[in-house]
Parts: sequence; C-alpha cells; structure tokens
Amino acid sequence: VQLQASGGGLVQHGGFLRLSCAASGRTFGGHHMGWFRQAPGKEREFVAAIRWNDGATKYADSVKGRFAISLDNAKNTMYLQMDSLKPEDTAVYSCAARPSDYGSNWYVLPKEYDYWGQGTQVTVSS
Repeated sequence: VQLQASGGGLVQHGGFLRLSCAASGRTFGGHHMGWFRQAPGKEREFVAAIRWNDGATKYADSVKGRFAISLDNAKNTMYLQMDSLKPEDTAVYSCAARPSDYGSNWYVLPKEYDYWGQGTQVTVSS
C-alpha cells in the first residue's frame, strides 16, 4: 500500500483543517488505518485510528472531541477533520496502515504499522 498525505497548512488558533490520505497499489480494505504526528524535538505520537472491519474509531485524549477520522472507500481515501485547533497541535502529521486482524484490537504505536505516507506539516499560530 502506498500512502500520500496532504492538506496541511498554516491556520490560526481555533481554526480547522482537513487532512487527506490517499492509498494506491491496494485498497484500504483489510487494513487498519491511523494518523500520527511528530512535533519538533518530540516522539511520534498516536492521534487517531479507524478499524476497517467495523469502522470503529479511537482518539488520543488530547484530540478527542476536536478531531474526526473517517474513510471513503469509494475514493480509497482517509480523512482527519481537525477542528478547534490549538498551537500544541502543531506537528508533522503522517498516515499509516497495517493489515487488519479483523478483531477488536487497537494499534496505537508507530512500530505496529507497516505502511507510512510522507508527512504533511500543520502549523497553528497563537
């Protein structure tokens, strides 16, 4: 699976952005998908994930209620709607995929994902 992330940019505190992650080579079918972010000088951290088999979603506490992850299987594209953005959301955001286990497990560590898109920069000004 090849992944291409886009949609980053500069936005003011309280603003919104929608990130996209387009897949090629293979469809999202059978893959567990996620978004991660990495701020300067910090470790890459989990943001959100979606299970292909049942559509369930999971969010980091820091973004819960503000971000929404979704899949458009017809377009083979994953989205991350980010509302009420804060300066602390500033980071490089990357999308990732791994084969689904068709179960109820969640995968929130970068090492648990096999495929990665290049990052897209999100900068939130105060």
